[in-house]
Amino acid sequence: VQLQASGGGLVQAGDSLRLSCTHSGRTFTGYSMAWFRQAPGKEREFVAAIGWSRGMTYYAAPVKGRFTISRDNAKSTAYLQMNSLKPEDTAIYYCSAVLGGRFWGQGTQVTVSS
Repeated sequence: VQLQASGGGLVQAGDSLRLSCTHSGRTFTGYSMAWFRQAPGKEREFVAAIGWSRGMTYYAAPVKGRFTISRDNAKSTAYLQMNSLKPEDTAIYYCSAVLGGRFWGQGTQVTVSS
């Protein structure tokens, strides 16, 4: 399983970004997808997840109401729409796939200036 994350960048507080995570190497079928982030000097933390079968979504409290996770199974891609970004959202964002084990993609940097 290979995961390619993209879409990060430098934005101002209040702006939006959409991250993408493209899954390849095996069928996308059955994988739950998630986003984590790691800010400088902090541990990696959960951001959002989406299930396979019914597309149930889960969010960490700090991003609930601002971020939306979604998936396009035909494109083997998961997305993280981030609105109303805050400086504290600055981190490297990692996508992850879970099916029998957890797989990680490389991170994409998101920097939010005040």
